[in-house]
Amino acid sequence: MTGGYAYFADRLAAIDDARLAEPSALPDWSRKHIVAHLGFNARALGRLVHWAKSGVETRMYADETARAEEIAEGATWSGARLRDFVSAEQGALVEALSGLSDANWSAQVVTGQGRSVPATEIPWLRTRELWIHSVDLGTEGDFDDFPPEMIDKLVTEVAAKRRAGESPTLEVRPTGRPAGRPAGRSPIEGRASDLASWLTGRGDRGVRTSPGAPLPELGPWL
Repeated sequence: MTGGYAYFADRLAAIDDARLAEPSALPDWSRKHIVAHLGFNARALGRLVHWAKSGVETRMYADETARAEEIAEGATWSGARLRDFVSAEQGALVEALSGLSDANWSAQVVTGQGRSVPATEIPWLRTRELWIHSVDLGTEGDFDDFPPEMIDKLVTEVAAKRRAGESPTLEVRPTGRPAGRPAGRSPIEGRASDLASWLTGRGDRGVRTSPGAPLPELGPWL
């Protein structure tokens, strides 16, 4: 989690305040939206930490519109305020996580998508947001920079979600790694980092099907 924040902070430091208002790589979001989202995401995950520690149900967001409203508000702030905000919220989340006991870590909490998970998943939820949205800032961030174990977990997780949610025939296989070819299937192939990018909707560079057929259309994964 700290590695992901360091990577994000480096990408953010390369953008001056005037350029924060420019469009990000995400439709309809400026770079300010990205920074605001990551600040409020840390705060929302902190609510799950409180839930795990206290046993009092504390959802990430009060209702279905709260997340979007927070981000929209944060996108109107100055660059200086946003930088201070995301740094402070990251620090508060790290501190809160450090106060969890062994029993707290096994407590069940509910993600923003409604999944019940143990509190041990919270650092991963934050790590995933930090690395992916570092790319969305549209500077020098790239999936090739992600740690291999991060890429492997991301590909495994997102491919499984997509198989369950929209495409039961989807089978991804990083090139250069041994993997069995499922009978009757044409795997989606590519470098692991390129597969992670495609699966999360960040471009299909280097991704292909074995027979050269068009890649399937993918909807949102979160």
